Amino acid sequence: MCWLPGVASSEIVHALKYGGWTRVAGEMALRMSRLAWPADVVEERAALIPVPLSRSRQRERGYNQSGLLACALAEHWNVPVWNDAIRRCRDTRSQTELTPGERLGNLAGSIAASESRSKDVAGAHLVIVDDVVTTAATLNACAKALFEGGARIISYVTFGRARASGDRL
Repeated sequence: MCWLPGVASSEIVHALKYGGWTRVAGEMALRMSRLAWPADVVEERAALIPVPLSRSRQRERGYNQSGLLACALAEHWNVPVWNDAIRRCRDTRSQTELTPGERLGNLAGSIAASESRSKDVAGAHLVIVDDVVTTAATLNACAKALFEGGARIISYVTFGRARASGDRL
């Protein structure tokens, strides 16, 4: 998990996600970039994959916070961002108040591999980028879609980790 001294990470994430503070994405990505790039990602076929938003959330916010993080992170890690590798097939409820089981059901069938990147995704090592991981339901749904699209290896990077109800970590 990454952090900024003197500021709660949850406040930073909330400001980016809901407050329109898009410029904090650069600082968040800088912190994220200090994490070790997965050692087994040395091949040329690697890319960052931001978690996609539904069209309605994209319109509502005007940006995808995961996309902003991925683009800023790409500058530090010198890898491409494939914004179009996966897509939301349908709108889902907000995950914030859902139990781990409800999160899985909420996301079922909501993310799919895009045809536009099918040749690129096949055999690639892809790193999913998101702001926060709670139960990993979103990351797992993205990974499932990418594996179905032919990806060879999936990793992920997030700025923070939130505790889910009943989490013992």
